[in-house]
Amino acid sequence: MDGDTMSLVAVIVVVSTIGWLVNNWIRAKHGYALENEWGGKTERTVDTAETTRLKAENKELNDKLDTMQDRMVVLERIVTDRGYSLSDEIEALRDVPAPKTDSGTPLNLGKKEPQA
Repeated sequence: MDGDTMSLVAVIVVVSTIGWLVNNWIRAKHGYALENEWGGKTERTVDTAETTRLKAENKELNDKLDTMQDRMVVLERIVTDRGYSLSDEIEALRDVPAPKTDSGTPLNLGKKEPQA
């Protein structure tokens, strides 16, 4: 055999192998039985009770993780955002002058009531 024939055989083997891999990938993706090298079929295993329990636990843990990530984002925003600084907000309220309108009952804070 010369070099051209050997390279042709190698190309055929590579193309056949790639085709077999793609075929099995598509079958596995869509839930069909897989084909082995000798043409036999390998059926998918049925979910056992433990597999079902583990899937449910995995889903629960993923949901909990998503919730925790959402809470972490909110906490990071509160910590890093200067708009949420409580002391700055209190100081800003102290600087605001009282309204000039007489819209309520006077408190008379300077005059104390006699104690009984």
